[in-house]
Amino acid sequence: MSRDVRRGVVSAAAAVLLLGGGAAVAVGIAGQEPAPPQVPTTTSAAPSPEPEPSSSAPERTGGLPAPESPSPAPSAEAEQPLPTTVRIPALGVESDLITLGLQADGTMAVPEGADVDRAAWFDGSPRPGATGPAVIEGHVDTQNGPSVFHELARMAPGDEIAVDRADGSTVTFVVEEVEQFRKDAFPTLTVYGNTDGPELRLITCGGAVDPATGHYTDNTVVSARLA
Repeated sequence: MSRDVRRGVVSAAAAVLLLGGGAAVAVGIAGQEPAPPQVPTTTSAAPSPEPEPSSSAPERTGGLPAPESPSPAPSAEAEQPLPTTVRIPALGVESDLITLGLQADGTMAVPEGADVDRAAWFDGSPRPGATGPAVIEGHVDTQNGPSVFHELARMAPGDEIAVDRADGSTVTFVVEEVEQFRKDAFPTLTVYGNTDGPELRLITCGGAVDPATGHYTDNTVVSARLA
């Protein structure tokens, strides 16, 4: 389900992000209180307890080559190209981006099948480089082991995130905060609310695995601004 995402906040009233065996991130409308997290109607296989951080960087997933130099900062009001690749030098991560939206049941689609270990841009958020918080999601782990955002919690303020786009340009973001929130107290409007300029949110699961549900208890959120 596509949305007009050139400006503003995520427009879905009750999207749920399911990452690394299950999550509950409600995406609210600006100015409204977030809805309680939904219980997904289907769940993936329960993950094994969260693995210890790997001493090596996550496996690359065939990212597109970067342009020789980043493009100038785009106009916040201009139509932005579709994102194609996310690169995180501090983690050694490079992933082709797939585009995902909402499922029929109102939950946010997540990478699966052949794309399970790739990152995904959520098309209910602005395109990277447009005004507002662009959202890129990825699993912390899958049935294959550590996934694309397994090391996301290791990022630090000042780290850079580059997003390559369909027209050959690149937008670069600088990390401002790395936070962990319980899924049952996720600050929807803080994470997804309108911003004055282009920003980026990287989101995955975190915390411990709840043995009663097989799902992670928290979400890791990296917030970055346009460099």
